[in-house]
Amino acid sequence: MDTKHSEKPSAEWLTGVITNFVAASPLNGVDAPLGEKMWDVPLVGFSRGDDPVYQEYKSHIGSFFWTPQEIFQLTFPDLEPAPQDLTVISWILPQTRATKDENAAQKVYPSRRWVITRDSGEKFNVTLRRHVVETLMQTGILAVAPLLSPHWSRQTSLLYGFASNWSERHAAHAGGLGTFGLCDGLITPLGKAVRAGSVVAKLTIPATPRPYQNHQEYCLFYSHGTCQECVQRCPVKALSSSGHDKDRCNQYLRSIRKYILKNYSIDMNGCCGLCQVGVPCESQIPRAKLE
Repeated sequence: MDTKHSEKPSAEWLTGVITNFVAASPLNGVDAPLGEKMWDVPLVGFSRGDDPVYQEYKSHIGSFFWTPQEIFQLTFPDLEPAPQDLTVISWILPQTRATKDENAAQKVYPSRRWVITRDSGEKFNVTLRRHVVETLMQTGILAVAPLLSPHWSRQTSLLYGFASNWSERHAAHAGGLGTFGLCDGLITPLGKAVRAGSVVAKLTIPATPRPYQNHQEYCLFYSHGTCQECVQRCPVKALSSSGHDKDRCNQYLRSIRKYILKNYSIDMNGCCGLCQVGVPCESQIPRAKLE
């Protein structure tokens, strides 16, 4: 794909940079482990660097959580751009139907396709982050992918436990792409069986409207007091009406590392996803059943 661009980047152009790469890259096709696409057509959204929601994240999650301005200044210390001069570009990579169906059939361990997508699919997401940054830099626009920054690190939140100084899901929420569910997954118009990515750039793009009033609006449990099907999907009871027990979830993820290595020849942990599939919000924003 020709990445040269003589005009000021627009939302349409940036969306094309992302969707074209996902569609055309052999890493998401013939060169992928199964010789098939790991990700379907992505969603793309934008949020302003001065959006108050980033300060809200910081106040709730912890002082370690970056605003767009903070990660940009860490990356380019000689510059002091105003927050309103920055844009956060976010995207959602949806799992394929085959991957979702295969994992939905599982009761205890993740399926082969799911593990491959979590491993090689996230490596592709890393490549996509670099592609977006490099494409912007070629046009003279400074940009950084927060999760690829050497300053990025895991942290512990007093309120939420396991955390880090940037969250792709929170950036996507700010960019109008979804709200959070009972299991902490981001429910998007394409469901919550997804991965997310983001880049902070020194340019101004109109923000994508957030078509929701609160951060849990799309979850049937939080909005209607119903569902909880993700609770039933969890093999270790790490989900309940009280939310997501991150410690129990993480212990389980570590415990199945040997299973994944033995059965799929992939040495990794942190992979399950059973709560993301076989549920009403798997592939769409769920609708409450009419009585």
